[in-house]
Amino acid sequence: MKNNDYILRLETEKDYYEVESLAREAFWNLSFPGCSEHLFMHVLRQHPSFIPQLDYVAEIDGRIIGSVMYSESYLEDEKGERKTVLTMGPICVLPEYQRKGVSRALLEHTFRLGLEMGYDVVINFGNPDNYVARGYKSCRKYNVCFEGDVFPAALLVKELKEGALDGRKWFYHQNDADAPCEDEKLVDEYDSKFPPKVKAWQPSQEEFYIHSHSVINRD
Repeated sequence: MKNNDYILRLETEKDYYEVESLAREAFWNLSFPGCSEHLFMHVLRQHPSFIPQLDYVAEIDGRIIGSVMYSESYLEDEKGERKTVLTMGPICVLPEYQRKGVSRALLEHTFRLGLEMGYDVVINFGNPDNYVARGYKSCRKYNVCFEGDVFPAALLVKELKEGALDGRKWFYHQNDADAPCEDEKLVDEYDSKFPPKVKAWQPSQEEFYIHSHSVINRD
């Protein structure tokens, strides 16, 4: 599929249900039985960290096939100096359009816009296999970690501007927009707004567990 087969545009309010339904299709049973990304999208749009100027969808023949969203988080060095960064996610593509360049187009387009807006670093937590081709590197390469000097294997960093991170240790503080997704009852209540789907186990859930619980040792 070529880029001119679809358009990239900003999400509008009338797209919300379709985009959340898309996320539900893309993430259902992927990381755990069911999913919470559709609720995450709903709460993220109302969170102060949300960046609507980077809330893009991919559309073909009037159908939305992909979506990406961003919010602000920050890095803090050992002296307390803070740096605002982009947190990418969620990003999703309808299953039948995956591995056809849609997510790449969404990311490359929004990376350019983010840089124009003054952001120079993007961070997300995900499977490295899905992101290293887009220029993401291990957080260890940039000395970015969680409190306690924890360098998760799934914590991925991309410099939108070369040299934006200078090698000093940075602690990543992600915004709390996804906090409501920890409430299983709330997730189920929101999910009831959509057609029923069966929660089930599949191997990708074990893969997610391994990636999300792995850390990188010191060199």
